Amino acid sequence: MNAARSLSPSPRTLEVESLDSFDRLVKAGVRSMQGWHAQSLDLRGRAAPLEAMDAQGAIFLGCTFDDGVEDALRSRGALIFPKLETVPFNPYRGQLYSPQELYFGPPGGRYESTLDARIYQWSIRPGQRHRLDSTLAAALHDHSIGDALDELTRSELCRGRPMVGVMGGHTARRGTPAFEEAAIAGRLLARSGRVVATGGGPGAMEAANMGAYLSELPDADFHAALAELEAVPGFRPSVSAWARTAAAVVERHPDGTPSLGVPTWFYGHEPPNYFATHIAKYFANAIREAILLELCDGGVIFLPGSAGTLQEIFQDACENYYGASETIRPMVLVGREHWQRRYPAWPLLQSLAEGNAMEDRIFLVETVEEALAVVSRQGAGPAAPG
Repeated sequence: MNAARSLSPSPRTLEVESLDSFDRLVKAGVRSMQGWHAQSLDLRGRAAPLEAMDAQGAIFLGCTFDDGVEDALRSRGALIFPKLETVPFNPYRGQLYSPQELYFGPPGGRYESTLDARIYQWSIRPGQRHRLDSTLAAALHDHSIGDALDELTRSELCRGRPMVGVMGGHTARRGTPAFEEAAIAGRLLARSGRVVATGGGPGAMEAANMGAYLSELPDADFHAALAELEAVPGFRPSVSAWARTAAAVVERHPDGTPSLGVPTWFYGHEPPNYFATHIAKYFANAIREAILLELCDGGVIFLPGSAGTLQEIFQDACENYYGASETIRPMVLVGREHWQRRYPAWPLLQSLAEGNAMEDRIFLVETVEEALAVVSRQGAGPAAPG
């Protein structure tokens, strides 16, 4: 059971997350809905099979029914959690977000009118975080995102492919060496058969997701896309212009390599990037941080960053320090000057690891090419420290 990612679902329940799965169960002649969790389904037109099955112990979350069916199911022992019409999101959603969904709004409109911005605006209303209904809605949403993320990790996208995290500063601007380095990291990782995961935001996160997304392009086309993004170097002063530039690249290359972004509305002033094809956006930042690091079974590459990246380094280090030797994942810090002098995380990390099982799983390198070589060696088994 994965408590962090899915907020402790019972292993003895059946998640019914699509009409196809509901119809398959009905066709198979199932007579009882005991232990079913039906989530965000439009069950109109299916009154007859719902009436024919034993409803005792079934749970329906945010589903839609024909008139009279909801009351009948309740009377027969089902629990029905209604849609929450007062929140700008579906707390029972059954899948991760896409950038197109989060940036949905009026054609040519401003970022402030998108779904992503409206959810953030809702979350920071005065007193909102102290309201019971708001707290429950946000918790239900994060639980649903955890379930969807569990499904992603079991899907064809991730099966048999290590996931490698790329962490780094949100301030890396398009057109800078730092942005290009992060993009190359994502490109090299995706080309080597790994799934790229980031915090899903701007800067180095956007670059790594962009590098993964365009990893199959020839070098000339890849660098042309990098140059195109330079027209809007950052998300300030206009998130709208920043996102539109990325959307234009994605629309021209609609079949890019999938990658994961795990952002949070806690940092809602940092918009999600448009290159992560699968977005697990959470309200609770602490859960999001833990999940992102837990997912990276192929290790984490830490590019130059500041407070947020430092937090991720030592959160990951703490997990490795106390973890069983079989669960320790490689940590690769890129940039000797940055991590030894500007923000001297490396000396402290070395001291922490000394004599611990994680000692030979921490690395300091200068380039993203060296970082890829490290995670490649580590994927084949323990290697000597670099």
